[in-house]
Formats: sequence, C-alpha cells, structure tokens
Amino acid sequence: MAPKFGDLKRFCDKNGWIMVLNTDHWYYEKVLNDGTLLRTKISHAVSKEIPQNLWDRILRKQLHITEKDFWKGL
Repeated sequence: MAPKFGDLKRFCDKNGWIMVLNTDHWYYEKVLNDGTLLRTKISHAVSKEIPQNLWDRILRKQLHITEKDFWKGL
C-alpha cells in the first residue's frame, strides 16, 4: 500500500516529531536519544500518494526506519 503525504504527516505528529516550519511544505525535526537530528519535509497535498522512489529515500535517509515500523507507528 503506497503511503500518502497525509500518512507521513500523521506519523510525524504521533511519534515525537516537531513541526519547525509551515510554508510551502511542513518541515519536521526529531532528535534521537544519541543526539542525531532527523529532518523531513511533507507536501501539503495530503491526499497524494508518495512516489515509491521518494518514499524509499524518506524511510532510509529522513525517518531512519523500515516501512513496517512506519505502518506500526500509525
């Protein structure tokens, strides 16, 4: 099931991410226990599906989680 930008926003809101900016996108940050700062940005097009290649990068480079853990976090 392909996630939508609204799913990503809901995940961030429920899992300790802080919205730091709301302009053309929502910008979120989260500091991990080891001090690592994670950042992601989310399109306001909440009903639009995230393209697979972008979704893979978001999971790996921005959220640092697996897709399975993402869906558990919702």
